[in-house]
Amino acid sequence: MTAREFRRIALSLPQACEAAHMGHPDFRVGGRIFATLGYPRNGWGMVKLTPEQQELFVRAQPAVFAPVKGGWGRGGATNVRLRAAKKGAVREALITAWRNGAPQRLAERALDT
Repeated sequence: MTAREFRRIALSLPQACEAAHMGHPDFRVGGRIFATLGYPRNGWGMVKLTPEQQELFVRAQPAVFAPVKGGWGRGGATNVRLRAAKKGAVREALITAWRNGAPQRLAERALDT
């Protein structure tokens, strides 16, 4: 998985757009960030999951997913090691994060996964 592929998948989700936050590209839906690139450094992404979702992703693929350090990580922010990741796993994580951030009506009608 590359940063370009991560970006392409994130932007393929309904009403997703790219902006920037704290010097890193981020991906938003309904004005809410659901993912970022380049944090904590190049070669990494981040998806905003719930703590329960984070636990499942980390347990299933600990070489790919890891909690962000500190309070954000305890809240579900999850780092993605792009080099170790397969597209399918990242797509699933991005869709989950997108659903978490999307307005309820959009999330309910946009993706049937």
